[in-house]
Amino acid sequence: MSTQSALLKVMSDAARKAARGLNRDFGELAELQVAKKAPADFVSAADLKAEQVLFESLTKARPGYGFLGEERGMIEGSDKTHRWIVDPLDGTTNFLHAIPHFAINIALEREGVVVAALTHNPITNDTFWAEKGKGCFVNDKRLRVAARKHMDEAVFATGIPFLGHGQHATFLKELHQISQRVAGVRRFGAASLDLAWVAAGRFDGYWERDLKPWDLAAGVLLVTEAGGKVTDADGGSDILTKGSICAGNLDLHPQLLSRLTAAK
Repeated sequence: MSTQSALLKVMSDAARKAARGLNRDFGELAELQVAKKAPADFVSAADLKAEQVLFESLTKARPGYGFLGEERGMIEGSDKTHRWIVDPLDGTTNFLHAIPHFAINIALEREGVVVAALTHNPITNDTFWAEKGKGCFVNDKRLRVAARKHMDEAVFATGIPFLGHGQHATFLKELHQISQRVAGVRRFGAASLDLAWVAAGRFDGYWERDLKPWDLAAGVLLVTEAGGKVTDADGGSDILTKGSICAGNLDLHPQLLSRLTAAK
């Protein structure tokens, strides 16, 4: 069991506050779906409201920190060494379809390095969190990546490119290389929770391309602090800039990466 630091408490309080609004909106959205109304505008409003709550809470607690959010882009702070990287609603398409699998993602970057991370699932009320050098937790329970060593017993997560996004041909080649060698491939629709679940040992690994910094920043630290390895999909360390990822335990990461390389 571990107690959150003052910094993590700030992040946790902000996420829980934003989660209350998202849970309310999700309940209304489920009703909208039944009524066959078009809920897209409703979702973008939910997104914006959640980000506003996070921005206000984090800025009040740590004045001067920069803020990179999915909705408002980059806001420079007076403190150039710190930057929040925030996704108020990761898994928007799930939310839009009343599928209860989405998350709030908060990472803190200090001098270009992510030092604190939090991924909160409003529906299950689970909070995955980590600080650099201090381990990874869900609520108050310590997490470790899965111990499986062989692809044929492993379950991997991924994302599938959709309309107007991503490299469809590349993805199909990668899926062909991986799916015939593993116990399963899952596509749940929220990169933040895919990474949190790798940290928790539920997924053995995860790969995806064409992601944004706010999709990845928190999860990279979660997996690393849970004892896993994370690179970009080409094996480099340029994860947030390239927007691609390959994550797993120390045994499976190189095997997953070699399949991605073979798909080229």
